[in-house]
Amino acid sequence: MIFDFKEYLNRTGEIGFVSKTVSSLIFVEGLPGATLHEVVVFESGDIGEVIALSSSVVSVLSFSKDPVRVGMRVARIGKNLQIPVGERLFGKVINPLGRSIDPGRPVPSGTEFRAIRKSPPGIIDRAIISEQCETGMALIDLLMPIGKGQRELVLGDQKTGKSMVLMRTLLSQVTQGAVGIYAVIGKGKIAIKQVEETLTNFGILDRVITVVTSADDGPGMMYATPYSAMTIAEYFRDVGRNVVLVLDDLSTHARIVREIALLGKRFPGRNSYPGDIFYTHASLLERAGNFSGKNGPVSITCLPVAETVQGDMTGYIITNLMSMTDGHLYFDHLLFAEGRRPAVDVFLSVTRVGRQTQTPLRLEIGRTVIPFLRKAADFRNFASFGSELGPHIKDVLEKEERLNEFFDQTVYHTIPGNLQLILFGFAWGEIWRGKTRMEVRIEIQKLVYSYASDVALRKRMDAYISRCDSIESLLTGLQQFDFSKK
Repeated sequence: MIFDFKEYLNRTGEIGFVSKTVSSLIFVEGLPGATLHEVVVFESGDIGEVIALSSSVVSVLSFSKDPVRVGMRVARIGKNLQIPVGERLFGKVINPLGRSIDPGRPVPSGTEFRAIRKSPPGIIDRAIISEQCETGMALIDLLMPIGKGQRELVLGDQKTGKSMVLMRTLLSQVTQGAVGIYAVIGKGKIAIKQVEETLTNFGILDRVITVVTSADDGPGMMYATPYSAMTIAEYFRDVGRNVVLVLDDLSTHARIVREIALLGKRFPGRNSYPGDIFYTHASLLERAGNFSGKNGPVSITCLPVAETVQGDMTGYIITNLMSMTDGHLYFDHLLFAEGRRPAVDVFLSVTRVGRQTQTPLRLEIGRTVIPFLRKAADFRNFASFGSELGPHIKDVLEKEERLNEFFDQTVYHTIPGNLQLILFGFAWGEIWRGKTRMEVRIEIQKLVYSYASDVALRKRMDAYISRCDSIESLLTGLQQFDFSKK
C-alpha cells in the first residue's frame, strides 16, 4: 500500500508539522481533525499512527526505522491502518503493514484490505467450545486438552521447547484443514529464519501465514504485529475456516507498550507498565474465540506466548495474561534439562475449558493419569533417600517410566488422536511391561508408521477406539486386537 503525501494533503486540506521527536514517538502540531488510531503520512512517504491527542499536539507512533526530522510536514489520510487479507497471503512472510519481507515473494495485488483495530465480538456472537483442538502431542491432548476457540497461554523460560510445540500444533491443525498464522514479535532474524525453515521442513509453509517483526524494526512495527495477525485470522473466520493463531510473544509486546508509554510521559504503574496494559492485551485476545457461523461454529484458537525468568510465574504481565486466558501450559526448564519433550509441567498447567471437549475415555484418562503421576513423583522422592522399595512402589515407578516414554515426542512430530489412545493402552496396561526404553520406542515407531501407511489397519483401529468408553474397555480390547491382520 503506497502513501502519497501530496495526494492526502490535497484530499484532507490539513497540514501538520513535526515539533518534537523522541525515538519512534513523534509530536505533531496542527492536524485539528485527527482521530485516535488514524494513519498520518510524512512528506518523506513514511507513515505513523495517532496514539494520543491533546488540545495542540498530536502524538504519532512512527512505523519507520529512519528518523523523522523536526519541521517535516505531515498529512492525515482519513482512515485507520489497513492491511491486506485473504488466501493470497498463504506462504508469505509479511510485516505488520502487509508487505512481504522477501522481495522475491511479493504480496499479490487485488487483495482485500481490513483495518487492524476492531472491537471484540459480543457474547451473542459466540458459541460454546465443544470440539478439541488436537496438537498431535499426547501429553497435551490427553492431560491438558485445548478446545477450538480456546485462548491457551504458553509460558516458560527461554529455550524450553515452546516454539517447537507451537509449530507441531500448527502442523497437526493445518493437516486437518485449519488456517495457521504465526506472529513473531521482535525476535532476532535468525529466530525468524528458523520459524520459516521449520514450517518448510514440515511441508506446511504454503498453508501458513507468517507475520514478523525483527528486533531491528521500530517499536511501532512491533506494537502493530499481533493486531495485524489477529485481523488476518478474523478474515478467515468470517469465510468459515477455523484458525490457529500463535502470538510469539506478548512479553516482548508488553515491553514495547511500556517503552512507548514512558516516552510519551504517561503515568507508570506496577513495574513501570502503563495502567491500560491489561486492557491492551485483553481487548486483543478477546477477538479470538469460538463463534456462531452460517454453517456451524467457527473458531480462532489463540496461543499467546509469555516468557518467564527462572521459572517465575508471578510477574505482572504473566499474571495479567493468566487472568485473561482460558488456561496455560507451563514449560519447566528442569524438565527440559532432563530431556522431557514436551517439557510441560502438568501439575502447574491449567486448561479451563479443554476437558469439556473430550470423549468419556479421554476424560477418564486425564483424571486418572495426573493423580497417578503425582503419586509416582512422591514415591520417587521417597526412593531418593535410599529406602528399600516394595513391589507396589516398583510397579508404580515402572509404569511411570513407560508413560514418560510414551509421552516423549522427541522424534515424532505429531501422533493422531486415536493412535494416542492405542499407545496409552500399551503404556498403562501390561503389554509393554518389562520392555526396555529402546524396545518401547521401536514399538511406537512401528505403530506410527503402520497407522499412517496402512489404510485398512487405520480404519479398524479408529472403529475400535470409537467403541471404547473407559480405560478398562480399552485395555480389554487391546489384548485381543490383531495388529497384523490386513
